[in-house]
Amino acid sequence: MLWMGRIAGLSVVLFAVVASTAFAEDGVEDLKQPEEIASTTQGELNGADTAWMLVSSALVLMMTAPGLALFYGGLVRKKNILGVMMQCFFLMGIMSIVWALWGYSLAFAPDSSMLTDISPMLGKLVGGADFLFLNDVIPYMEGETAVVPLEGSIPRSIHMVFQMMFFIITPALIAGAYAERMKFSTMVVFSVLWGTFIYCPIAHWVWGPEGWLLTGQFEALDFAGGTVVHISSGVSALLLSIVLGQRIGYGQNPMPPHNLTYTCIGAALLWVGWFGFNAGSALGANAAAANAFVATHLAAAAGVVSWAGAEWLFRGKPSMLGACSGAVAGLVCITPACGAVNPLHGIILGLCAGLVCYFACATVKSKFGYDDSLDAFGVHGVGGTLGALLTGVFCTAAVSGGTDGLLDGNITLFRNQVIGVVASAVTALIGTFILIKILDATMGLRVTEEEEIRGLDITQHGEEGYIFL
Repeated sequence: MLWMGRIAGLSVVLFAVVASTAFAEDGVEDLKQPEEIASTTQGELNGADTAWMLVSSALVLMMTAPGLALFYGGLVRKKNILGVMMQCFFLMGIMSIVWALWGYSLAFAPDSSMLTDISPMLGKLVGGADFLFLNDVIPYMEGETAVVPLEGSIPRSIHMVFQMMFFIITPALIAGAYAERMKFSTMVVFSVLWGTFIYCPIAHWVWGPEGWLLTGQFEALDFAGGTVVHISSGVSALLLSIVLGQRIGYGQNPMPPHNLTYTCIGAALLWVGWFGFNAGSALGANAAAANAFVATHLAAAAGVVSWAGAEWLFRGKPSMLGACSGAVAGLVCITPACGAVNPLHGIILGLCAGLVCYFACATVKSKFGYDDSLDAFGVHGVGGTLGALLTGVFCTAAVSGGTDGLLDGNITLFRNQVIGVVASAVTALIGTFILIKILDATMGLRVTEEEEIRGLDITQHGEEGYIFL
């Protein structure tokens, strides 16, 4: 297992070096001769930006598997480890296809003209059909000229695949709430529907070319996905855990993580992959990417110290699980803010995230009695909300670029951040509730009692997942 991790890490590094060198030496000419390229958007293809986005896309994919798969896999009981890993791995497949066929268009195409004809307000809810089936995304011929559609300074196909990685990991995060008790078949259908009807509209509001949370009087900041990824998945996870009910024996029988070694390795992979998640959201090798990179690392470091320190203070001993959870909490909190705050602010956000998320997982969950198996809401929902709100407090013009009205943290920006949080949370809650009620009536949400006792590895996949280092 260790040698596989080393090979994977070495492969990523070598890929980054080779790609960066190739693009840096000869620039755009190495890709195609200029006379053979026509762009469908303003801008010029930049080799360094393209290389960085290729690496970032690979890093974010690594976050789902092996990162999240190992992180979650180590936290469940032995009889369910394959079930969790299969959820992560299968979502890498199915969500990629959905995103390529229609998801990218619904999220990033211009406002839906069909809905706009009904009402301009309705048109802003979701993207149109411009990029369906990768139309105007992948290269095509225009007469005798090869056309490479661009998104800024990178090929639009790379922008599409980078955003695809977000689309993959977001429903995978929700899996932490229903771990060890949800039907695999229902999970697949739920994830596709959730991605289509909840994730894509929210992504369009925040990142679409004319998103109502990106432009206009409610302009808010979400650099890398606090509202789009973490708040939407976190509140959906909370609702699912409540509707599904507690695992058999929850609160009565001990259900400790079966292998914290896996969880530690998974957390480390998430930490590394998050550099692509956050710094890659700059969509280029530039100053914004550099700031996001440094702020992300320091927030994660502060999260480790904060959560483990809280455990040390209140429970007498700092735990490995607490350190890993603190790192993830810090990473979640800095995600919406990394393009607007400086690295010193990142330390503050990480410290706050470790404390607040520790309280949410250790106290709030036990007080209300919901079984959020792997603390998807306590870390992602709470951490994402905290990060989005603190963005409105610590935003600084030197980092955010001095956009009108968003120079520094102020009451107007904070109000807009609140609106973004509420819009994302309410949409996710209502949409998720409708989906799970329909699926519960048609497919059923939960495995049988016998299947749950035997474990999902055997009952859902016909395999045993006992893995040894």
